[in-house]
Amino acid sequence: MNRAPTLIRLLLVDDHPLVRDGLKARLANEADIEVVGEAGDAPQALAALAACAPTLVLMDIGMKDVNGIDLTAMMLRSAPQVAVLMLSMYDSVEYAQRALQAGARGYVLKDSPSSEILVALRTVAAGGTYLSPSFAQRLFSTPAPRNVMSMRELDILACLAQGQSSKQIARALELSVRTVESHRQNIRRKLDLETQADLIKYAVEHGRRHGGPAI
Repeated sequence: MNRAPTLIRLLLVDDHPLVRDGLKARLANEADIEVVGEAGDAPQALAALAACAPTLVLMDIGMKDVNGIDLTAMMLRSAPQVAVLMLSMYDSVEYAQRALQAGARGYVLKDSPSSEILVALRTVAAGGTYLSPSFAQRLFSTPAPRNVMSMRELDILACLAQGQSSKQIARALELSVRTVESHRQNIRRKLDLETQADLIKYAVEHGRRHGGPAI
């Protein structure tokens, strides 16, 4: 006699309502997955965590105020039994490393096929770990930097990958140009890069940003 699959109680955390709506529509036909709550920011996510008792959280990284990696650590401190799967537009080894260090059990890219995202959800819900094959090999072949970068430094790397100048980054992140330049120097030091050209090359190769979800 076959046993029914364990129901996955899923909490969606993404600051774009259209993304959440798309995910809910795609998951509506999956008998073993029930979306029990959704949130667009950290306060909503923490409230939903207490109210909805999810078993799995599908977490966006690039949210305003509190980013998804820091929010993951906050949620796991209050509910360590919950599994977290990161759904990210960042094809970046650094982001994946930080997500796993924060306690996430998986990292899947937003432009992955919906079939892959479903596999990731079920794998993590069952107690496993899932990494998008497109960059899992890079993650394990790239040694973790001796000095792990902060989320702010990763934000600046992502901006550099888009070709933004220090002035443009300062406006986008609401920082002074001097602060941005200081962060750039710190990133070069942590990555052992000699010149600004080396930094730009690294940012383009490792900090690419992708478009919206394919799910």
